[in-house]
Amino acid sequence: MTLERSCEIRLPGEICLPVLETERLVLRTPRLEDAAVIAALADDPAVAVNTALIPHPYRKQDAEAWIAQLAGPDDDGATFGIYPKHRDTFAGACGLNRLDGAMHLGYWLGAPYRNAGLATEAARAVIDFAFTRLDLPEITSAARVTNAASRRVLEKCGFQWTGVGLTRVKALGASVPVDRFRLDRKTWASLRAWGTMPLTEGPSIQAA
Repeated sequence: MTLERSCEIRLPGEICLPVLETERLVLRTPRLEDAAVIAALADDPAVAVNTALIPHPYRKQDAEAWIAQLAGPDDDGATFGIYPKHRDTFAGACGLNRLDGAMHLGYWLGAPYRNAGLATEAARAVIDFAFTRLDLPEITSAARVTNAASRRVLEKCGFQWTGVGLTRVKALGASVPVDRFRLDRKTWASLRAWGTMPLTEGPSIQAA
């Protein structure tokens, strides 16, 4: 289960999301000093073609603009940077944004951090935040039909396949086929109760 700490100290005008802590990760609001690392990781065709909104090429000014426009945990969503505890450097992002009337889960990881289960761990923490703090009835998500790794993340998080659709990918300037998924509160609660979807090794949520 996710360990939740209170908001980080912010300068006037900056957003303040809670800090989510899992076994291996800290999820928090990205800062401007992360921009160079974000740009280096996001300027990767494999990232751009598997996300809807990341352009390619991706430059430091794109990262700075993204950080500046991030919303807090309100009706528009909440976005967290993913930071491995052993390195404390930006590794990717995971968050929620409103799409077609529902909150939509999205995530990406830089190449050095893939294939270690970190996307699943981050997604589960944000899902826990969504259902416990934002009190959402359901979450949607999607994965390109060619992106088996992203589909596995969603399936391990308890999402159910709902059909195939099209999503426009900014880096391609075109729409691509995607598998669509949905996770409702009842399914999430059942998985949690049966212990089939632990969010981390720890058993409780705590506040600072």
